[in-house]
Amino acid sequence: MKLNTNLTQLCTILIVIISIARVFASDESFSSSLPGCKNTCGNVKIPYPFGISNSSIPNQGPCSLEPKFNLKCVNDTKLIFGNLKVSNINILEGQLESLFLVSSYCNSTNYILSGLNSPAFTISSKKNKFVTVGCDSYGYLNSVYNKETYSTGCLTRCNGNRNRIENGTCSGIGCCQVDIPPMMRNISIEASDFPNSTDSLGCSYSFVVKDGFYNFSISHLDNFPYERLPMILDWSVGSKYCNASKNEDDYACKKNSDCDDKDIDFGYRCKCKEGYEGNPYHPDGCIDIDECKTSNNTCINEDHCRNTDGSHECFCPDGHSGNGTLEGGCHRREVITKVAIGASAGLIVLFVTISSLYLTFQKRKFIKLKQKFFQQNGGSILLQQLSTREDTSQSAEIFTEEELKKATKNYDENLIIGRGGFGTVFKGVLPDNKIVAVKKSKIIDANQIEQFINEVVVLSQINHRNVVKLLGCCLETEVPSLVYEFVSNGTLFDFIHSTKDKTNNPTWKTRLKIAAETAGALSYLHSSASIPIIHRDVKSTNILLDDNYTAKVSDFGASRLVPLDQTEIATMVQGTLGYLDPEYMQTHQLTEKSDVYSFGVVLAELLTGDKPLSFNRPEESISLAMHFLSCLKQDRIFEAIQVGILNDENKEEIKEVAILAARCLRLRGEERPSMKEIAMELDGIRLMEKHPWNDTDLKFEERQHLLKKATSSIYSEIGDSIDLGYSGYDSLKDQSLIILDDGR
Repeated sequence: MKLNTNLTQLCTILIVIISIARVFASDESFSSSLPGCKNTCGNVKIPYPFGISNSSIPNQGPCSLEPKFNLKCVNDTKLIFGNLKVSNINILEGQLESLFLVSSYCNSTNYILSGLNSPAFTISSKKNKFVTVGCDSYGYLNSVYNKETYSTGCLTRCNGNRNRIENGTCSGIGCCQVDIPPMMRNISIEASDFPNSTDSLGCSYSFVVKDGFYNFSISHLDNFPYERLPMILDWSVGSKYCNASKNEDDYACKKNSDCDDKDIDFGYRCKCKEGYEGNPYHPDGCIDIDECKTSNNTCINEDHCRNTDGSHECFCPDGHSGNGTLEGGCHRREVITKVAIGASAGLIVLFVTISSLYLTFQKRKFIKLKQKFFQQNGGSILLQQLSTREDTSQSAEIFTEEELKKATKNYDENLIIGRGGFGTVFKGVLPDNKIVAVKKSKIIDANQIEQFINEVVVLSQINHRNVVKLLGCCLETEVPSLVYEFVSNGTLFDFIHSTKDKTNNPTWKTRLKIAAETAGALSYLHSSASIPIIHRDVKSTNILLDDNYTAKVSDFGASRLVPLDQTEIATMVQGTLGYLDPEYMQTHQLTEKSDVYSFGVVLAELLTGDKPLSFNRPEESISLAMHFLSCLKQDRIFEAIQVGILNDENKEEIKEVAILAARCLRLRGEERPSMKEIAMELDGIRLMEKHPWNDTDLKFEERQHLLKKATSSIYSEIGDSIDLGYSGYDSLKDQSLIILDDGR
């Protein structure tokens, strides 16, 4: 009888072990850790979200999803979690198997074990039992969570007769066991015996053990063989349920997986969708199961099975019909079926032929429409202009409509980075991942075509680090487009009028650097380009800045090429109020000095932080140029400088730039300096800090004299009254030929 009982117990244990091995073996094929992380400790696999320390790959971060999943590997043999030794981790069921100490009561000594402080880990109520072994003994399992105590336990009696105790039974005589309530955390186990009992001569033992593992034996009453026993813990990720976690950045369920919070009182678990397998927590997510190579398909055999993403489909071989499944099967086609298929094929061929002819017609029509737009947008003029150039190495690229639509996500409004009088600018990404700015012009008439082509021709021959680079254009749409290099840091106007922190000396250095680079670019256009170029619309919104605050002069839609044998051009007045050269407005004669005047307004803008026109100022000071010159005349220049820029170190530099701005704003163009002189002076001012003046007092007196002389000369032209300056502004309203720009 005893031999049969032992054999039965052994078989039961073997069956349980084989079942568990199959579960965990199937799990091992896809229990993967993060790159550079240790994936085993001893013979235990370590699947993500669990992990040990940090990845060995630089900048990869920790190996675990959260600190609560951190493990330790001692001597490469023992995997430790808190004070538990881990023997297995199951990511499919969200369980962790560990060895837990047995609490005993011997010789009036009681041992209490506590742990499992994290709410993400609970004792599995379905996979464990609470057991007490001994005569006249009892055991408690206590849990404290949210300041509430939960307890369970059981007691055993022997009644002085151990002969009634049976091996393998745990029904209350010598051994008792109870189910574990749910939500048991932060547990303590207490073993004890009945006071004054005559039958409690041995020890009492209480423990949590994996269901089916422990098999009671009478010999355990006198000599209990275990110090630790396996226990199953349920674990979860996160701290909220599925609906609240799906929109969080740390949502743990990856590709092809679902969130599951059923029967979970804290957080959630992840599981692969039907038709997929793997580790749902791993960044790579779950992978497709090839059902055709498993028994999990409904096809007649593997030859009639076709795997699909997350599923499969069954088919019949050629010459057969049916659905290829076990229930439907396949059978040979009948003649009627063949006729029907032939007729269907004929109809399909006819439909395809007609469709092809229609598509061919539409394609030709579309090509003709593109050719029409190309001619309408000045394509012939552009080709003629480019063909006369000797250097073709820097020719602009001709982009197709499809390329620009793809680059700008079909001109998504969220990618708009600027709007102006001549068009809208979109941020785009070319197939080579190069970021560009696509300027989509507004619907233009015949007069605007010349301006559009002019911008292409002008920019295509400029190669300067402080001039925005034209990459190409698209003419095959009703609305033409230009493609520029992308300048990432906005406009100078934004920098001056939107930047909050301008209260330190480096901000002045940055402004001086921008002014010098802009002057250098304009000097290049006037003096060094193969054909001199007058920009005609110099303003802070047409000066772009990159991440290093390097200036880039942009928007050449209004620019003009100056023949080498001419110094001025008679043209219609065009530009932006506040920046327009008064002499140009009166005479309609465009010269390089017109750009100088506009640049003088930009310098005043950089110094004062004010806008070119402001109706918040007094009537005589609406124009920034008049306001700035008025402050110079009244020796109040430092009062006009933007608050926070001026200090003892840069006072001389600011004074020099103020004098230079005044010279640029002279009413007579012939008395203004050239852009080349301006660029040289600004570069010299930038070097003042490296070569400080030795005779400070002398230089100060010289600059005071120069300042007074400059302002006196300026105001001798416009009269002593500032009202004349405002009247000059007001007279702009009478210029019928001025084209106003809204700041493109």
